[in-house]
Amino acid sequence: MTDWSDHRGYGRLFAGDDLTFGTGFPLTDARESRPSVEEEMTLAAHAEAVGFDGLWARDVPLYWPRFGDAGQTFDTWPWLGHVAAHTDEIALGTASAVLPLRHPLHVAKSAATVDHLSDGRLVLGVATGDRDPEFPAFGVDIDDRGERFRESIDLLRTVWRDEFPDVDGSWGELDGDLDVVPKPVGESIPLLPTGFARQSIEWIADHGDGWFFYHLPESTLESYLDDWRGAAGDKPYAMAVRTELADDPTAGPEHRHLGYRAGAEWFVEYFRGLDDLGVDHVLVSPAGGDDPEAELTRFAETVIERV
Repeated sequence: MTDWSDHRGYGRLFAGDDLTFGTGFPLTDARESRPSVEEEMTLAAHAEAVGFDGLWARDVPLYWPRFGDAGQTFDTWPWLGHVAAHTDEIALGTASAVLPLRHPLHVAKSAATVDHLSDGRLVLGVATGDRDPEFPAFGVDIDDRGERFRESIDLLRTVWRDEFPDVDGSWGELDGDLDVVPKPVGESIPLLPTGFARQSIEWIADHGDGWFFYHLPESTLESYLDDWRGAAGDKPYAMAVRTELADDPTAGPEHRHLGYRAGAEWFVEYFRGLDDLGVDHVLVSPAGGDDPEAELTRFAETVIERV
């Protein structure tokens, strides 16, 4: 088991006992049009300044209008490299890199590059993908994504750890004459499978450095956490929750897709409950609207500082 105690990004998210908060791009909530790069970088630095612990970039290789959004539009790796240059301490993550649609050697090199540009702040959420038309576009059989995911994880670990490895798979072959450089800043880069990724919870516990999941009802979440702790011990559990902060701080919850709209008082109690259950990190979505900077500040001051 890798010792992540000195990893800056993993430590920022998971080293302490308290629940930590991250947020994801696009911070301007520009879901279908290209967001302003300058504004996104300003908001990224502001999120760090007001107390967020993580900034997460999505991996959406191709835009499919029926799905409803294009992620942050820009490719994950150069985007996170740019974010690294505009921030100092906050963890940077992928939520999540779609491994079956990317050649694992490219992922290995790109991730290690961002890891260096951020001085060891990268945490890699990894997934199998959920936009069906992307698979034929890349010539990938959608039924093979679980196996391709496992192969990619194994190769990433190998080429980050070993020099000039001798290894092969459906992705190709390395015969000991070639190497992937740079290597990560530390021993490796933390990998957090997202959802079940077509794997068993035991596989995720054995091969992941944590588990990233979607919003679940509290009763279901408690059951999942029990299973996770039984399989993975103290490896962290992170989850994404859609958050719409109502103007009235006493407003009760209204269900939204994968989350809630509610006042600050309810969110404080909700996140305290997640902390008590054993959730380690939450990716929330307070930005957007006419003044996303003010919304980030309001969420930090009325929710994060009180949880």
